[in-house]
Amino acid sequence: MMPAQARIADTEKPRILIIGGGFAGLELAKALRRADAQVVLIDRTNYHTFQPLLYQVSTAGIEDSSIIYPFRKIFEDQRNLYFRLAEVQSVDTEKRMVETSIGLLHYDYLVIATGAETNYHGNEQIGQKAIPMKDVEDAIALRNTILTNFEKALQIEDEELLNSLMDYVIVGGGPTGVELAGALSELRRHVFPKDYKELDFIKMDIHLIQSGPQLLKGMSEEASRKSLQYLEDFGVKVWLNRRVKSYDGHTVTLDSGETIISRTVIWAAGVAGALPEGLRKESIGKGNRLMVDEYNRVAGYENVFAIGDIAAMITEEYPEGHPMMAQPAMQQGRLLGKNLMRLMAGAAPQRFAYNDKGAMATIGRNHAVADLKIARREYRTQGFLAWLIWTFIHLISIVGFRNRLWVFFNWAVNYFSYNSAMRLIVGKKKENMPAEAVTPKTEVGIGSGDRR
Repeated sequence: MMPAQARIADTEKPRILIIGGGFAGLELAKALRRADAQVVLIDRTNYHTFQPLLYQVSTAGIEDSSIIYPFRKIFEDQRNLYFRLAEVQSVDTEKRMVETSIGLLHYDYLVIATGAETNYHGNEQIGQKAIPMKDVEDAIALRNTILTNFEKALQIEDEELLNSLMDYVIVGGGPTGVELAGALSELRRHVFPKDYKELDFIKMDIHLIQSGPQLLKGMSEEASRKSLQYLEDFGVKVWLNRRVKSYDGHTVTLDSGETIISRTVIWAAGVAGALPEGLRKESIGKGNRLMVDEYNRVAGYENVFAIGDIAAMITEEYPEGHPMMAQPAMQQGRLLGKNLMRLMAGAAPQRFAYNDKGAMATIGRNHAVADLKIARREYRTQGFLAWLIWTFIHLISIVGFRNRLWVFFNWAVNYFSYNSAMRLIVGKKKENMPAEAVTPKTEVGIGSGDRR
């Protein structure tokens, strides 16, 4: 039985259908504000997520509502945009139709901005046991898991079981992994000892595993070296040139044969394109990304485009496509918006040229690394100045004035108090331990010699 058409008014204008409201899709939709077209944006959530700060939600630095913003609020004044909460099931490029969870949607121009999903490199066991870091739900699950682990640890006498709850393994030495490790080390020093006075946090180990010889691949050697130094100064155990071979919920086994015992593995070791079904295989390249030309047109199609992480624009300078970061996605979205209006007006589109503004990462309070590119000149800085730059750039990039204000307030309070009030266990958590392992067999001990 053919699915019904989704209920969207037919304005008799060309319909531009955008799948995905991440950085790329959001900027594209904004750029089409004055287009003489019907713009339809669909996403599986009704909000945009500022992903660079997910790690702060997971480590109780800020609340999740501070980094998400409703699409309908963002576009409340954009009369040509229609938002629908839906999941894409397949694409039919011959009929120019997209099948979604709310019905069929026809298009004149289709833009795929679905971003990327966690890549476990074919290891299903790791995918079942590890915690990814791709969306707000993942960040909340990690926060809940961290806090629940310490609540459980209060009831445990067995030394190995206790250590497995207090030790954390982060896989992936990119910005997410480095920032998570730095944030956890700060919690270990300043926050957890106050909350869980009975636990000895000298026993809490933080492991960061990187498959290559350096952290922050893609940044300068100086930034990589400095980030390693900062993490080691903070007591993080960094494992370079190691890959995770398996993880069963208790033991992490590396390709070197070494093992680490931990109940919590955080996976930040790679992503792959989140592709909808129905596109020809010839258009799909390495990493499950769509091959696009210099106009972001998908190979083999005239009216199908891809932008952001899902798009691989192969050039001499970027032989594997542009980096899967916010800046290339946003710039592609803005240019494609202009190009679609040119195409509808019968004019020639402009080629995409990436304006690389650099990269940065923070490794805890007053410590960050920044490789900046301004007016074709490179500037590299580390430490407190880099941390101030990182803070300013991320603050102004958050969508919504209220969110910026609230994040700034939380950061200010946390900076001066070395504390945070966001340590709440709400919603789901990752369970890698059978319930009987933490069920006390004697009366609960509270304090020294106190039995109730």
